[in-house]
Amino acid sequence: MSATANIGVIGLAVMGSNLARNLASREGNSVAIFNRSYDKTTALVDSHPEANFIAAETIDEFVDSLKSPKTAIIMVQAGAGTDAVIELLKERFSKGDIIVDGGNALFTDTIRREKEVAALGINFVGAGISGGEEGALLGPSIMPGGTKEAYKTLGPILETIAANVDGEPCVTHIGADGAGHFVKMIHNGIEYADMQLIAEAYDLLRKAGDFSPNEIAEIFEEWNRGELESYLIEITAEVLKQTDAKTGQPLVDVILDQAGSKGTGVWTVQSALDLGTPVSGIAEAVFARSLSAQAAQRAGKPELPAHAQTWSVEDKPAFIEAVRRALYASKIVAYAQGFDAIRAGAKEHNWEINLGEVARIWRGGCIIRAQFLNRITEAYQKNENLLSLLFAEYFVSAIDGTLASWREIVAMGALTGTPTPAFASSLSYYDGLRAERLPAALVQGQRDFFGAHTYKRVDAEGSFHTLWSGDRSEIQTS
Repeated sequence: MSATANIGVIGLAVMGSNLARNLASREGNSVAIFNRSYDKTTALVDSHPEANFIAAETIDEFVDSLKSPKTAIIMVQAGAGTDAVIELLKERFSKGDIIVDGGNALFTDTIRREKEVAALGINFVGAGISGGEEGALLGPSIMPGGTKEAYKTLGPILETIAANVDGEPCVTHIGADGAGHFVKMIHNGIEYADMQLIAEAYDLLRKAGDFSPNEIAEIFEEWNRGELESYLIEITAEVLKQTDAKTGQPLVDVILDQAGSKGTGVWTVQSALDLGTPVSGIAEAVFARSLSAQAAQRAGKPELPAHAQTWSVEDKPAFIEAVRRALYASKIVAYAQGFDAIRAGAKEHNWEINLGEVARIWRGGCIIRAQFLNRITEAYQKNENLLSLLFAEYFVSAIDGTLASWREIVAMGALTGTPTPAFASSLSYYDGLRAERLPAALVQGQRDFFGAHTYKRVDAEGSFHTLWSGDRSEIQTS
């Protein structure tokens, strides 16, 4: 087979097939495709005869069809499947060739793989690809890591298939080795928080406001015309408008209330714990899914007392606006925590990540695309060393306009027994950030008492330990 393809795709499930179709639709691209099952390869070619595909029956045919530097994107199941394909390519690729993992890999696996592949002189790129099946076909947000050398070849190709906002492709070189997959992981963590916050807003409107799903859909459509404009708000309205064909009920009432999880949200929380950076809104979103999935526990619960008040909503427009403001403020916190985690990860792994560029490429194609990502981009362009998004002038003003409503909604949720874990944790984080003094001083005293962990003082340098003894104590300097 003659070498005529400038890019190849291995793995032709829905995401791989759509990405291959996207690549083949762009002028100048010729796309080699390979799947372990050749039937899937031929099916894709037969379904899209207009596409500039080169179908390979074997891995050797696939590799032989690629021009140098040979570039292949792996779109198979993360884990052992990815490792197996990498091994096949390592045996056949040469120095300067490029292996791209486009799946949702754990970034530490990407770091390991890049080190192993780089030892052979081959470039390895872990690329986060966001946008789901539609994005893969029409234009995703792409977050490639790896070497700058690899990006010189890969970047122009990815720019042709990425989403485009204001004339700018939603792709940029994120950083070395696992940086791309790390940023995609945090993206997915923010996605978890965003979805949970929207769900809590829906729950408040339904239970306290007594709105029907169709009425709430109209509320979300209105919100999507303002500062909450985003892909997730848009599709939420569509979900709430759906009627179940079998029962005639709103579809949302027929769907089992047990949420699934594919792991990236959990990875985000675990990584943040390792980095010592709080992502409480994301964590609560992960835990909310975990609680929803506790089928036996929820079904077997006794009549648990509530002692809850009744939430009487007399001014419905004012209530809708209060929920909107609480949602907006909590979303800002979720994004702020996510960008804090990216900064912490970059510092830990010596990645040069431009946070403003990350916000820019998230404006289109990806699941969390939203209007206010423009404001995030502007904030980091103005001050790349910004300690927190919450300190940027725009977001200080935005939060200021929501606080009364935010506090009211969280308080009334607690008083009426309506769970709002992500709303409440986001507000607590904000208050913790603005507090002049936290009760951590007492925690340090406790730790020193039972474990001699020492503490620092506000009036002296160094570490100190107290010899605790009844009513008397003696301070030692260490």
